[in-house]
Amino acid sequence: MVNLGLTGGIASGKSVVAAILRELGFPVLDADSISHKLMEPGQSAHDEILQSFGADLADSSARIDRHKLAAIVFADPAKLAKLNSILHPRVDQIIFNQLEDLQKSDAHSAAFVEAALLIEAGMAAKLDGLVVAWCRPEQQLERLRARGMSETEARRRIAAQLPLEAKLKRATYTINCSGTLDETRAQVLTLAANLHKRHMT
Repeated sequence: MVNLGLTGGIASGKSVVAAILRELGFPVLDADSISHKLMEPGQSAHDEILQSFGADLADSSARIDRHKLAAIVFADPAKLAKLNSILHPRVDQIIFNQLEDLQKSDAHSAAFVEAALLIEAGMAAKLDGLVVAWCRPEQQLERLRARGMSETEARRRIAAQLPLEAKLKRATYTINCSGTLDETRAQVLTLAANLHKRHMT
């Protein structure tokens, strides 16, 4: 079983590609969901985040307000780096434990790790290859505006990630999500066929 990363800029189609891969029967581990779980009360990152960024981030049930936290960290690269240093090692450990379990089952030709900051966190280097989902920069901006972000906030989020050119240079496979859903699906089906073929040989 090959372990592949799946990444892409914010709003570039990564989640759509992940959903198609899941439909095709591939395990896709979502690093961002694991990060969110680690922030919940009683989980290992919860208290450290409040100590680092302020107890007022928690609501009356001790849940961290992720929108407030995002506003703090995306306005300050040093604070974003601090948050990542709390979350990334924990996420790494969980992901690689899960990949080990999947490897033992030998039921799949490939497993995917989906994460926005896969390269930035250093996790991509520990995997067998990298799939980069991408779209045109103006589409990223449009999609973020459609999610209710201001243009300033959208540009800040895009700027906080590694530039697209740098991601594409690291890619083993690329999926162009600038077109229709059917066009994206066709590229994912080609990728799946290649992976199954490799597994059979």
